[in-house]
Amino acid sequence: MKPPTDRGSLALGAYVYAVLAFIIVPLVIVIPMSFSQNDYLAFPPSGFTLKWYAEYFDSRQWRAATWLSVQVALLTALFASVIGTAATYAMIRGRSRLVTAFQILLIGPVIVPHIALAVGLYLFFQTIGLSGTVPGFVLAHTVLTLPFVVFTMAAALGKVDANLEAAAMSCGATRFQAFRLVTLPLVLPSLASSALFAFIISFDEPVVSFFLSGVRQKTLPRRMFEDIEQNLTPVIPAIATLLIVLSILILLGAHVLRSRSVTR
Repeated sequence: MKPPTDRGSLALGAYVYAVLAFIIVPLVIVIPMSFSQNDYLAFPPSGFTLKWYAEYFDSRQWRAATWLSVQVALLTALFASVIGTAATYAMIRGRSRLVTAFQILLIGPVIVPHIALAVGLYLFFQTIGLSGTVPGFVLAHTVLTLPFVVFTMAAALGKVDANLEAAAMSCGATRFQAFRLVTLPLVLPSLASSALFAFIISFDEPVVSFFLSGVRQKTLPRRMFEDIEQNLTPVIPAIATLLIVLSILILLGAHVLRSRSVTR
């Protein structure tokens, strides 16, 4: 006998499908536009061409902006993963009364609106001369990505039995040696996964980068905003399509790493 229809379940299902459509439909439109033969944005495209992809790769300005974003994202992933792992380890294994305040400080960038954070960083970096520099971008993006590393590593470190480290230290290992030889190998997939998230968040970050960019140092999102204002050619959908592919690959990589971490 078929069970009676639950109106709540139907409403929830409709809501989920509506959210998925809201996310996927723009992607379905952008990708075909990147192959358009028109010199302006048009959907559906009148023909198929790869010239906008070629224009992106042939442009020195686009390459420079991409290379700057790659440098910043790589350094951000490195610093955020190291600092975030150390901070999370201190919160989980430590006994300080300031743990709660420390947690709020670390996840603060998720709560504070990015525009407010961007204005604050812009004024501060202008004072100390870091505005428009690679160290300035890396420092700002590290602050923004730290919460995501902390969330990932807190879940991973919380599953590691503290008695394993205690056993290692009872055999003569120092606290650092116990972490490096016992805990770190167990959480390494999660650490790599958090580094991937930090990379893609930094690479795509537009608001803070817009404020911190200088005349010569422009990240890829900042360069895209300028092109939208001045040209608005299909090279923008072409870059967006490449970013979508990059994001999907990174998410798949993070999923594989997390799956390995769970099965350990």
